[in-house]
Amino acid sequence: MAGALSLFGALRRSFSKSSCKTVSVIDNKQLVLKPMLEKADVVSTSSSNSYRPRLSAISIEDAAAIKIQAHFRGHLARRAFRALRSLVKLQALVRGVCVRRQARIAVHCMQVLVRLQVRVRARQLLSSSGHANLS
Repeated sequence: MAGALSLFGALRRSFSKSSCKTVSVIDNKQLVLKPMLEKADVVSTSSSNSYRPRLSAISIEDAAAIKIQAHFRGHLARRAFRALRSLVKLQALVRGVCVRRQARIAVHCMQVLVRLQVRVRARQLLSSSGHANLS
């Protein structure tokens, strides 16, 4: 319930601070003018897509519903982004553990190889010194 109250508080604050200049009330019929883009008739000389603004009348309730939906979708997007960000942090933590384990295994294998090389080199030196003593 506390999350819902904070959501409504955020909505109330965003509505009170709203600086939407494209929506204005006209007449006493409770209609709102909202600019929309309408595709202009394509002229044969122009090959690019051109749009011209068009005014459409929507009710105040529709404008309020659109605004609430936009804020709610923004809230959902922010929440999903936070979840994604925490998931990325978790992945980084797990990958860091895996990389450190791989590095530890690689260092251990290199130490084993170095010890093996030392043994082989010592055996070669002993066998070559044994042949030198015999001749």
